Amino acid sequence: MELWDAYDRDGRKVQGVTLIRGEKIPNGFLHLVCDIIVRHADGSYLLMQRDPRKHFGGLWEATAGGSALRNETALECAIRELREETGIQSDTLTEVGRAVTQDTIYVEFLCVTNCEKNAVTLQAGETVAYRWVSRDELVAMKKAELVTERMQRYIEELHA
Repeated sequence: MELWDAYDRDGRKVQGVTLIRGEKIPNGFLHLVCDIIVRHADGSYLLMQRDPRKHFGGLWEATAGGSALRNETALECAIRELREETGIQSDTLTEVGRAVTQDTIYVEFLCVTNCEKNAVTLQAGETVAYRWVSRDELVAMKKAELVTERMQRYIEELHA
């Protein structure tokens, strides 16, 4: 069972409230999700293809990421998710934005790495392929190919 902290709309943790993955998030509470954009030192961006059995299966993601576990900060979550989903280890992530939806606070991070490009690892049950693309290729991707266009806005704002 995956447990999450509850947050208010201002991003403050709500003491004494625990959320459970898969259960409806009560009105007025939000959970924390971290997304990590991975940019190689050469200026290319990492895309991960979602497992066909998952929601949005087969589409490409411009980020690694997932939900913060109970008692985990946004940065700790981002470091863990980056390592789990790509094999890339970095603790020098930069927060580049936040977005709030009805039940989620998204914290967006940038990881600039000089890792071996062919050393990316896939997470079983999560991803089935990866590729590195230029900034222009990523920005030009259509909704039918990319899980979230929200990330394209951050890509456009980042300077290589």
